[in-house]
Amino acid sequence: MRTLLLVLLGVCCAPGQAPEERTRQALDQLLAGEFSDFYAAFSPQMKKAISLATFSSQTEQIVGLGAPQKIDAPRTTTVGENSVVVIGVHWAPVSLDFQVAWSKSGKVEGAYWRPAAVPASQRPQEPKPPLPYRAEEVSFASHAGAGKLAGTLTVPGGEGPFPAAVLLSGSGPNDRNEAVFGHELFLVLADYLTRHGIAVLRYDKRGIRKPRAEFLQATPADFADDAEGAFDYLKGRPEINGKSIGLIGHSEGGLEAPMVAARRPDVRFVVLLAGPGVRATELLKVQAAKLARASGAPESAIEQNAELQDRIFRILADEKNDQAAREKIVAAMAGLPTAQAEAEQDASPWFRFFLFYDPAPALQKTKCPLLALNGELDLQVPPEQNLPAIEAALTKGGNKNVETRKLAGLNHLFQTAKTGSVMEYSQIEETISPVALNAVASWIAAQTTVSRGRE
Repeated sequence: MRTLLLVLLGVCCAPGQAPEERTRQALDQLLAGEFSDFYAAFSPQMKKAISLATFSSQTEQIVGLGAPQKIDAPRTTTVGENSVVVIGVHWAPVSLDFQVAWSKSGKVEGAYWRPAAVPASQRPQEPKPPLPYRAEEVSFASHAGAGKLAGTLTVPGGEGPFPAAVLLSGSGPNDRNEAVFGHELFLVLADYLTRHGIAVLRYDKRGIRKPRAEFLQATPADFADDAEGAFDYLKGRPEINGKSIGLIGHSEGGLEAPMVAARRPDVRFVVLLAGPGVRATELLKVQAAKLARASGAPESAIEQNAELQDRIFRILADEKNDQAAREKIVAAMAGLPTAQAEAEQDASPWFRFFLFYDPAPALQKTKCPLLALNGELDLQVPPEQNLPAIEAALTKGGNKNVETRKLAGLNHLFQTAKTGSVMEYSQIEETISPVALNAVASWIAAQTTVSRGRE
């Protein structure tokens, strides 16, 4: 699900220094709480992007972590005309990368705190050979005939035919494992389900290796066509029970799964993992406010952002010409450094569809058993906004085999979390809570005939 992940900061250092020296000095000043000095070095665009009050409030959240346990050596890359320096900073509860983009004149064009990458050794749930099931590389055609998609089919050991699930990933050019924030959600989910007697097909989204502008030409309706192609592929496999194939969608994938189920009465079950139940025009405003509060933003900044969202949504509703919409969005963002990139994404076919799509009609037409799960701490698809809407739409359509559950202490990725903040995602060793994994597997087993695989 689309979300703002960055905390913007400005820093002040001598232009004559090497970028690495300037970044380390900036970090030391930041940790010392010298906020006004940092703000003085903003480029004009940065000063338009963030006020001193907002900057100070956001910076205090980082300083509040205390003295770091470790600070890494700087790493430098070149992006366009800017030098981008990254320094890893480690506290007991969290590790963050401090990233600064320096112009040739020594001004800061962008600075961010991002969750640091975590070594693969700290992902204990990722499966390691030997595996008690078969994994096969496969390819299949989208239902709309838009080329081939590549994926991995995992089949339980023992006698088939087996029930099966197609996995639909969230927003963005995700690979078959839904690799996000240093985790591979679908790799872990597929492993668990296959060990419990359920075959799983996961696949790379269309356009994953193409430029982002080209990827954004595909809409959720196109991704639903791809999922339907995966569904049809499984129906042709002899080891799969063609009457026990369902769909599991995470985040945006939870928007697309009901699109398929609404038109395919042979879909046996649907599982929505943090699936949206309302239009994105409603969802994104609640999401942005919750994420901003979790990062310590003041209410005044949250209100300003909500007003900007409303302006952008009105532009996209009223202006059908993409180029004209981009120009109006850039003007509405008043020189913010991210304005051009935001406008390119917002005026794309993907975002226009996503923003105004109402999930209720497809949910009303979904007649198969459906399980909707949300984490109690999900700040991206809040359960209190979305679970009731999902249940209401299904009930209105006459579906009586519906279960909605809010899982205590879990976030948008279904990890056991403290706050639900995006900043926690990569720092949590757990990829998916066993509570969530068991909830999905046991519910599917109840809807189908499952021959238990070897665990």
